[in-house]
Amino acid sequence: MERFDSASKQIRRSPRERGESHAAVLRLLQLNKHLSGANIARRSGISEPQVSRIVAALIKDKLVREREDGVEISTRGRPGRRLELESARVAFGAEIQNRKTHCVISNVHGRVIARRSFPTPLSAKKALDKIAEVFIDFRNRFGADRIVGAGVCARGIVDSETGVLVQGGRPDWVNVPIRQILEARLREPVFLDSNVRAAALAEYNYGSWGVHGSHCLLYVLVDEGVGMGILLEGKVYYGPRMAAGGLGQMVIAASSGRYDRSGCLELLVSNPAICERYSALAGAQEPPSLEEATARARQIARLASNGDMLAQQVLEESGRYLGIGIANVVWAIDAEVIVIDGAVTHAWRLIEPPLRAQLPSFRGLLVEPSALRGQAASIGAAMLVWSREFMRACSST
Repeated sequence: MERFDSASKQIRRSPRERGESHAAVLRLLQLNKHLSGANIARRSGISEPQVSRIVAALIKDKLVREREDGVEISTRGRPGRRLELESARVAFGAEIQNRKTHCVISNVHGRVIARRSFPTPLSAKKALDKIAEVFIDFRNRFGADRIVGAGVCARGIVDSETGVLVQGGRPDWVNVPIRQILEARLREPVFLDSNVRAAALAEYNYGSWGVHGSHCLLYVLVDEGVGMGILLEGKVYYGPRMAAGGLGQMVIAASSGRYDRSGCLELLVSNPAICERYSALAGAQEPPSLEEATARARQIARLASNGDMLAQQVLEESGRYLGIGIANVVWAIDAEVIVIDGAVTHAWRLIEPPLRAQLPSFRGLLVEPSALRGQAASIGAAMLVWSREFMRACSST
């Protein structure tokens, strides 16, 4: 089945914008395994001669190729080959977590063809040295001519323009010039963003069909904290200080203080909060450490799914609090798609009803768990490379 989204609809209204025309062709090929030039023209509203010129430029940029199998007759009566994105070229993506760092090699369709993980060193420099080692190993394996570039994402406040991790997930990871360090080591272009923004980009491009083409997407990650990536018309919203999406600091109940207030969402629904509530109900002496919280939260979600009443109570309460926080954002910016990720989604049937009960009853509001569970951020890191390649191809015409 052929797919199209709002990108192609925009081109129908303004086909003379050359950059938008290139973007529409790339988007259609991204959503479909292959299309003929005639199909692209019909879907986008761009004339067949113009599609031919665009495709020729994209083939020259090594972003599109003609399939050897299958020929289709165009509306002008001439045979034309089916077209597809060039999947031979790949991108490197690295997701830096507090405990582990995940590295992948992904093609332009978001398919992971190689992966490697390692414990994240305490030192930022050592962590970046290890990422560089993995990248070089992959480059030797796949060939330097196939790897387009490297994308990196990390938890915290990230300045994607300067390539600096302003404040990472560890107290001493402050103002780390990730792009500068890695580009000096790799001699390749390096792109940087936060984990939730990269994951939102991956869900928009490679997630479930209902997400494609959404005007306003919220990606919400519940882990050691609560983070949110915001996409408007397919583009990441950063805010003037690169800090947009700090959902975890939203206050649900009145309290004093500036950060990590007792009534803020992070202290109500994060993995440590879930573990602490369950330990209190179960009469345990101490909740698990921060390092153990994610694994323990997954276990609590599994217990809830298997009928544990205390675990169910904790998960349902978490779903209610999470729904209250998200509802505020939905009302504020009229979001139409909400993607939830994290350990809580392992008990989705339990958290979904109380979560939805807090949301406005807008028609067409889609709420679903991540389609890329556990891989959204690392795939999104690689997607940073493809996004820049697409932008370059659109702006160079």
